[in-house]
Amino acid sequence: MGVSYAQMMARAGRATADLARQLLPPDSAGRVLVLVGHGNNGGDGLVAARHLAEQGMSVTGYLARERADSLVEAARAGGVTILSDAPEALRQRVLEADLIVDALLGTGAKPPVRGGAREVLLTVRRALEERAMPTDQPTSYNLSALPEPVLPNRPRILAVDMPSGVDADSGAVDSECALRADATITFEAVKVGLLTASAAEYVGALHVAPLDLPPDLPEVQSVRHFVIDSARVAALLPRRPPDANKGTFGKALIVGGSERYIGAAGLAAQAAYRIGAGLVTVAAPKPVIAALASALPEVTWLPLPNGGEEGEKTLTDAAISLALTEVPDYSALLIGVGMGRALNAFTLIETVLMQAEGQLPPLVIDADGLNMLATMDEWWAKIPPNTILTPHPGEMARLAKLRPENGLTPVQQVQADRLRLAAEKAAQWRCIVVLKGAFTVIATPQGEVAILPFAEPALARAGTGDVLAGMIVGLLAQGLPPFEAALSAAYLHALSGRLAAIPTRSSALAQDVIAQLPKVIAALERSRLAR
Repeated sequence: MGVSYAQMMARAGRATADLARQLLPPDSAGRVLVLVGHGNNGGDGLVAARHLAEQGMSVTGYLARERADSLVEAARAGGVTILSDAPEALRQRVLEADLIVDALLGTGAKPPVRGGAREVLLTVRRALEERAMPTDQPTSYNLSALPEPVLPNRPRILAVDMPSGVDADSGAVDSECALRADATITFEAVKVGLLTASAAEYVGALHVAPLDLPPDLPEVQSVRHFVIDSARVAALLPRRPPDANKGTFGKALIVGGSERYIGAAGLAAQAAYRIGAGLVTVAAPKPVIAALASALPEVTWLPLPNGGEEGEKTLTDAAISLALTEVPDYSALLIGVGMGRALNAFTLIETVLMQAEGQLPPLVIDADGLNMLATMDEWWAKIPPNTILTPHPGEMARLAKLRPENGLTPVQQVQADRLRLAAEKAAQWRCIVVLKGAFTVIATPQGEVAILPFAEPALARAGTGDVLAGMIVGLLAQGLPPFEAALSAAYLHALSGRLAAIPTRSSALAQDVIAQLPKVIAALERSRLAR
């Protein structure tokens, strides 16, 4: 459509130079090493190198193999030192560099890395290890003091489009030579391989730079997958009009809890309130309510019988009453958090779903609600369309009734093909599927797929899934459509988890994620006002 490689390279190189300048430490000498491949990725690096040199940086472009083209000459004319076939000089530049720009291999390269590019990466890796070695050892250790932080003696690394050695489609990594980037700048659209657990530690902070392609480019218009960003979520956050009352922001009903998992329903209720729901009710066994009620004064409660009192009605009777008299009065429903796998819990869920058929508000099914569905044949015909399911990989494997295959366990099969499986099952089940984990995937029956740009280990902790489910039902209660509620809650949840990971991911609890939620919402609300 009239956009040349040269034009795209010029835009990509300029964006790379801009980000490189931001990554340079403010007190650095501005020494930049650009690793240049023979293809278009190397061309982006040469354009960036020229811009940085023209801005006063000391820039070296190291060619993995000789290339004689106008980009090399332009870089040299702009003040870039061009080197090739000089491993000792490369080693020395790595030892001195403040920033390394990895522009060796782009989207077309598949690991393992071969040839000159491999030798360049291995030389850089060895020099980085050499640079990181301590020059002197302390002569004594203070046993009663906290250890001093060890600051790495290494340059920052910026990858262009893809970290060299990472597969753009699968995320497979040649771990013997790939460099761990502090940031990756990719162009126009995010490559799927960048959003995989295997590549996460090599990508660093992910930036996307537009190439100003025509908006009616058919290949772009056909894309149904997108990465969720703060601008999208900020635009979806419910407004808070001055004349509002609690009914304005909806009523959420949470059915869950058991004597073994007492806290789950409480975490979900707190999260639903913190994300803005007007009223939250928890239907739970009486012992659960007795344990939680004093700590959660804002929550209203619907006690469910647990067989401990003479003459009380059966659980089935209570479930029928709940379905017919309570559920229709709520604007959103969450089922399953902390219910356990006892037969009576499954009976409760099944009875509510069957009895309230046609009167169910927007619905979220989580945790043991999903495990209950997995025991049923063609369970998707028994729940309303656009129900939100929130499985982790194990629950997804059970719902999809996967069996060991080709040497892979069911969970490994889920993790190996997350995007395809989530999209396929969302269509088959007529549901919104929120496949949790690193780079959570949210898929619709219509084929839209949203992906979170986060792999946050702090969220690998009991209770954080209950928090996410509560956040989703809280947004549903406020009137967001199911897909928008799911993707917004997932994004806010991940950002809150990232803040909760400070100062250490090891100690973040589910309650810490809830505590950070107001900060995240406030930041997005401010960004919306600024626009």
